[in-house]
Amino acid sequence: MGDAVGRAADLVAAEDGHLGAIRRLEERLARDPNSLAFAALADAYRKAGRAGEAIALCRDGLGRIPHYTTARLVLAKSLIDQGDEVGAVSELHVVLASAPRDAEAHRLIGDIHRRAGQIDEAVAHLERALRLDPADRETRLTLELLRGSKRVPEGSALASVLADDTFVTRPFGRLCLEQGLVEEAVHVFVRLLARHPGDQEIGEELERALRAKTQRRKGS
Repeated sequence: MGDAVGRAADLVAAEDGHLGAIRRLEERLARDPNSLAFAALADAYRKAGRAGEAIALCRDGLGRIPHYTTARLVLAKSLIDQGDEVGAVSELHVVLASAPRDAEAHRLIGDIHRRAGQIDEAVAHLERALRLDPADRETRLTLELLRGSKRVPEGSALASVLADDTFVTRPFGRLCLEQGLVEEAVHVFVRLLARHPGDQEIGEELERALRAKTQRRKGS
């Protein structure tokens, strides 16, 4: 009981701190409408679940300062939050046109391609992101899975089963994940996305499998 109360208090304190930061940034921008603080405020809005306001603020600011990469990245993330991944990719390509070595832009585009089942495109961008930021462990782990996702995991007890398309189904992929066979689950969902590009539900299943593997590695 005490732990639950403590966690609730921590959440309230964090929320109060976040709202305080938003108020301070709003006041700063009110004093100086030309301040670059609009990007930080937009990001704070996005993290508070106010993606629509973040998008409007970024677009207004970028109308004045079109080459402000930080703001365009916040805009792309906000568009992703609202489900507009096509719009996000467009903004990220603008970033890469002027800053081709921006690791975050490559990572975000790679993640979008991955969710769409476009594994080759995802791998290309994530490899570039990792070369630019070798300390990005999460991207490294994701790449390991995606590179091997088109073949049955080496040494898998399910190799003969997975060779048969009959078993490449969402229920079987979920079963693999529930049994801790993460590589097999990733393999199943990647093959399903190849058949059904852009299928949101399959994409979410793949995300679950990738997160499970990442969390397992972090905990090891």
